[in-house]
Amino acid sequence: MAGTDDAVAAGDDALYVLTAVLLTPAKFPSVLGDDYPEACAALGLAPLADGYGLVLGQDGAGARWTVIIDDVSLVAVAIASWDCGMEYELSPDERTVVAALPGWPLALSVSAPGVPAPHDPEPDPEIMDGPPLTPPNTETWGPAQRRLGADEIALQWASWRNQIDDSAFLTNDADGGAGNAGTAAPSDAAAADDVATSEDDTTTAGTDTAPPGSDTAEDTSPRAPHPGIRRVLAEVRGYVDSPPPLGRVRSAFASGEARTLRADGPGWSMVARTDDIAFVLLDDEPGEVLPVGRGPELPGLLEALDKMAVRPS
Repeated sequence: MAGTDDAVAAGDDALYVLTAVLLTPAKFPSVLGDDYPEACAALGLAPLADGYGLVLGQDGAGARWTVIIDDVSLVAVAIASWDCGMEYELSPDERTVVAALPGWPLALSVSAPGVPAPHDPEPDPEIMDGPPLTPPNTETWGPAQRRLGADEIALQWASWRNQIDDSAFLTNDADGGAGNAGTAAPSDAAAADDVATSEDDTTTAGTDTAPPGSDTAEDTSPRAPHPGIRRVLAEVRGYVDSPPPLGRVRSAFASGEARTLRADGPGWSMVARTDDIAFVLLDDEPGEVLPVGRGPELPGLLEALDKMAVRPS
C-alpha cells in the first residue's frame, strides 16, 4: 500500500496516493471484465499492448480519483516495493497521465489522513464524461462478483483445495481412470466425467471471508455431471482451437513448477493448477464453487491452456 505523502496531479488538485494496480493483458482488475480489452473498455481506454497503471487516491477535498498512466514499469516497481513492506514514492510524470476518472473501481479500506473522508467528487461536466467509478456490490451476485470469487480461490488455493475429497470425483475407467495424464483436450463427455458430483462437494464463494469448512454427506452416490461444467469445459476447449480475446486465459506462478491458470468467459470463470484440479464458478449458480477432478483428460487441457496463456513479463 502506498504512503499518503505521495501525490500526483488529478485535475487541478494533487492526489494523495493510496494504492495502485496494473491494467495489462496478463494482470488486470477482474471486476472490470473477462478479458483485457473488456477491462480497458470499462474505463474508456484503448487496449494498448503495454497496458496501463491505475493510481487510486484522494484529492485535497477527500474526493476519490483514479489516475491512469502509461508508465507501467513505474507502477509495477511501486507495487513490488509495497508488497515487500518497503516505502516507495509513486510520483509519475504528468506527461504519463492518460486520464483522471472520478471514483474508484475497487473497494479500499484506507483513506488519506488530514483530508475529508473518501467521497465521490461533485459532478462537473467539463471534466467528467460519466458517473464516478464504483466497486461492485458484494451483496449481490453477477459477473464481477463471480470473477472476484475466482480471485479469492486463486489467492487461497490451499484452503479451497483442502475441502475437496478426491474420492468423490467420478472417473472414466474406460479412459484409464483418474490420475492418468491425457495429452489432448477433452471431449465434452469425457471432461464432464472428471466432475465431482456429490452435492456436498459444492462449496460457497465469498469475497470477504475465508472458505467455509465442508461437511461429509451420508449419500455419496454419483450424480449426473453438472451441465454448467460441460458447457465451460467445451468453451475452454474451444479456446485451445481458436484463441479468445487477449487476457481471457492467464498463467501465473504457483508453488514448485506448477502454474496457476485463470480462464474466463461469458457467464463463467475457471481457476486451476497445472498439477492439480480446477474450480468453476457460474453466473447461474450464485456463490457456488464447482470442483473439476484431475481425471485422465484435464491435465492435457491445462497444459494446452498454459502454452497459450498470457504471462506476466
